[in-house]
Amino acid sequence: MSQDLQHRKYVGAIERRNQRNGILFCLPSIIGLALFTAFPILASFYFSFCNYDGLNPAKWIGSANYERLLTDPLVKVSLYNTFYYAIIAVPLGIVVAYILALLLNQKVKGMALFRTLFFLPSIVPTVASSVLWLWILNPQYGLINAIIEKVTHHAGPGWMSDPHLAKWGLIMMSTWGVGGSMLIFLAGLQNVPQDLLDAAEVDGATPWYKLWHVTIPMTSPQIFFNLIMGVIGSLQYFTQAYVMTGGMGTPADSTLFFALYLFKNAFMDFKMGYASAMAWLLFVVTLVLTLGIFKGSDKHVYYGGGR
Repeated sequence: MSQDLQHRKYVGAIERRNQRNGILFCLPSIIGLALFTAFPILASFYFSFCNYDGLNPAKWIGSANYERLLTDPLVKVSLYNTFYYAIIAVPLGIVVAYILALLLNQKVKGMALFRTLFFLPSIVPTVASSVLWLWILNPQYGLINAIIEKVTHHAGPGWMSDPHLAKWGLIMMSTWGVGGSMLIFLAGLQNVPQDLLDAAEVDGATPWYKLWHVTIPMTSPQIFFNLIMGVIGSLQYFTQAYVMTGGMGTPADSTLFFALYLFKNAFMDFKMGYASAMAWLLFVVTLVLTLGIFKGSDKHVYYGGGR
């Protein structure tokens, strides 16, 4: 009995030592998370109820910042631009990435080279790709207008100078960097059970029928993941618009996305309190949309061995 008690004490001492060592190893990450993530989040929530410019002490003003959000016309404009971009760019990016994955899933010679070439644009730094696309969309020397002029014999439009076309220029640019989504789809396509495809072919299924009723349902988790990440990313769309418009959202506020307007309030106008309120509004909108997509995915996403 005493030996068993001593053994349990010995094992308990080892477990406590391992637990202590584990906590010590994790402590730098825990401290970093608390100082650089948790604290700024809580501070921004407090500042959203304050008049704060980042230089002088914050002054509590209650819900005034949130009330101002309801009447600020540029908030409505920036939300419209952001949702306009998200509604078009996210589905378009998913479709383009999926089609590329289908093409790159074929067993042909040199496929590794093609996969590399199509993935490369997604690892180009965002600022560099934005500058590149400024040249591609240039109304006088740009590649796109050169093609339009060659085909239609008419001069192409000023993509980033026309309020009706500026967002479409950014949407076209978004399809250039779908390499990450393409790789996820490619991995999903390679995990589609071959026996299901063979069974469908034996039953006389056409390639389109196999794609729609076998391949797409079996890759629905990858589609769902890319949809969630695309929605979250599009609601935070900032860098490309900032680089390509000089941070002004021109022309005529047509590229003034919500994140860009938040940045202008925080770091150009030094309205940190108001910008914090905007950040929490963006968080709530993103959370609601994400939860809504999760809620609606129960009947459309198939997980092997799950529901």
